[in-house]
Amino acid sequence: MKKGLLLFFLLNFLNGSSQEGLPIYTDYLTENYYLVHPSMAGVNMTGGKVRLTSRKQWFDQVESPNLQTLTADYRLSERSGIGTTIFNDQNGYSSQTGFYLTYAHHINFNSSLIPSKRPYPSKDDQINQLSFGISVGGIQNSLDQTTFDLFDFDPLIAGIKQSTGYSNMDVGMSYVTNKYYAHLTLKNLLFAPHNMYGETVDHHTSVRRLISSLGYVFYTDQPWSFEPSLLFQVAELTDEKALDINFKTYYKLRQGRLWAGLSYRNSFEGAQYLDGALLKKQRLQLITPLVGINYKDFVFSYNYSYQQGNIKFGSGGFHQITIGFNFLRGSIDCDCF
Repeated sequence: MKKGLLLFFLLNFLNGSSQEGLPIYTDYLTENYYLVHPSMAGVNMTGGKVRLTSRKQWFDQVESPNLQTLTADYRLSERSGIGTTIFNDQNGYSSQTGFYLTYAHHINFNSSLIPSKRPYPSKDDQINQLSFGISVGGIQNSLDQTTFDLFDFDPLIAGIKQSTGYSNMDVGMSYVTNKYYAHLTLKNLLFAPHNMYGETVDHHTSVRRLISSLGYVFYTDQPWSFEPSLLFQVAELTDEKALDINFKTYYKLRQGRLWAGLSYRNSFEGAQYLDGALLKKQRLQLITPLVGINYKDFVFSYNYSYQQGNIKFGSGGFHQITIGFNFLRGSIDCDCF
């Protein structure tokens, strides 16, 4: 149990629950790169989309981490997109809620813009676009100490509910065509306060995170298409790095498409633990199969993440469900620049 608790705190940073700001899981693979990259607000579309995600970890553990996100983004014009993100992240005694507003500016290189009527492109869509985005919002952190064991005196335990709020900002850029895409985003540009955790901790800490992603869609003459992609992230505070290797397969339907995929997350750092007299090291490694369907204007997906390694906090995995809706409007007349 002690070894499991140790790895829970050391490994769970890149897994999302101990992050400052919105945790980064694999829900961006459900046609929602806007969740990670603000420059993707309103990309490709003649309308907008809404996505609601719920994630739960370790069902066999009391007060296990859970996350809910709600995102909406909309294409205002040929040059502009807007979006909003709301999230609630709970992890035992600590929790954080956040709210972001986004503006994205799109530069179209085609002579005329023919955006997709879906949140995903097809081989016939004419998309060649450079985008810049900025998200500004606020985060509220809470720590409930009312049920802490106070028999062993600790000056850092006040036995009360504490909270602190602060503002933050993300910026990014994207280049998107109907076949390939590239994104680069810098998250958490502003300093985050940490005055809930004692006077010995620096009150203003940089939690900047750099995220980049690449992908390519291979179309065929059949209803099938294939999309390999990568997502790399690095945290400035701890210098932790992780890489997602993703592969998705799509099957076109008359009024939508079916898709399935696999994501592998590998952290470059690890935590040491004792196995008897041997000192061993374990990295965070997650394997995530995912399935989904687009039917008319509705989207549904499910994924399950399995953590590799000898030491695990619980026997349950990481379950995530996403539902969404796409709302459209008329075509956009383009004055490209």
